[in-house]
Amino acid sequence: MRRIVVLSGGIGGARFLRGLLRAAPEAEVTVIGNTGDDIHLFGLKVCPDLDTVMYTLGGGIHEEQGWGRADETFAVKEELAAYGVGPDWFGLGDRDFATHVVRSQMLAAGYPLSAVTEALCRRWQPGVRLLPMSDDRIETHVLIDDADGGRRAVHFQEYWVRLRAGVPARAVVPVGAEHAKPAPGVLEAVADADLVLFPPSNPVVSVGTILAVPGIREAIADAGVPVVGLSPIIGDAPVRGMADKVLAAVGVEATATAVAQHYGSGLLDGWLVDTVDAAAVESVERAGIRCRAVPLLMTDVEATAEMARAALALAEEVKAV
Repeated sequence: MRRIVVLSGGIGGARFLRGLLRAAPEAEVTVIGNTGDDIHLFGLKVCPDLDTVMYTLGGGIHEEQGWGRADETFAVKEELAAYGVGPDWFGLGDRDFATHVVRSQMLAAGYPLSAVTEALCRRWQPGVRLLPMSDDRIETHVLIDDADGGRRAVHFQEYWVRLRAGVPARAVVPVGAEHAKPAPGVLEAVADADLVLFPPSNPVVSVGTILAVPGIREAIADAGVPVVGLSPIIGDAPVRGMADKVLAAVGVEATATAVAQHYGSGLLDGWLVDTVDAAAVESVERAGIRCRAVPLLMTDVEATAEMARAALALAEEVKAV
């Protein structure tokens, strides 16, 4: 059985995984999920990326949004607002609240996040083994300009959701990552993998945050198996979201070539770019990374499965060299 490890953020990673499971139904897939987006709200631990993967693969996601639950209601949020309790910019629905209550109760009882995630997945049966990148608390913060001419740090969720990345990001810092340890099973999954995939997730605050946990990048680089990524940039713009804003904060242009070079040939063996970026193939390959141009818009599950098949085929090319 082919063992595949995928480093995943939220919406892009989750939708890619759905296509991967169709493209390789026989594979054993382990997902290392980003927890840098995690935030504490209303006394509850919220893990947006883990939940998006779990809901998407388990059939509970709000398809149009790509996040949150289908058929959601917001009575609890309305009641909190009536009490004047915020923040009001982060929309947790009633069904979603239940997940965070269960998670927070288990964490308070002493269970690590990895065990809690496994327990939550028993309900959803996502068809993958979902591991948080770390059981330790890591929060991505963004440094922005303050109104008085100084600078201040805000939680990534505030930057992304409340501010809509409408102000320049001066720095992106995964607070706590430098002292964190990979969650149980993460390094073992990488060591046992036949290939590692970087889906079209945000290279800075999703895949990049996972790689910031000491030991994970090194384990992938040393695994001796193909590492293939799919560009989240098409035609010099993010497919979804505002990845260009955080790429600028780390000095990386919003191009398919620049993102490949950001990961580096020491980590990445293969890179898929969209057909509109076919001219980038040569420059990526000059950087020592095998590159192919294929359609990369996840318009439906079958189109996404074709992307996954292309990634698997490129991994076979890399292995054959």
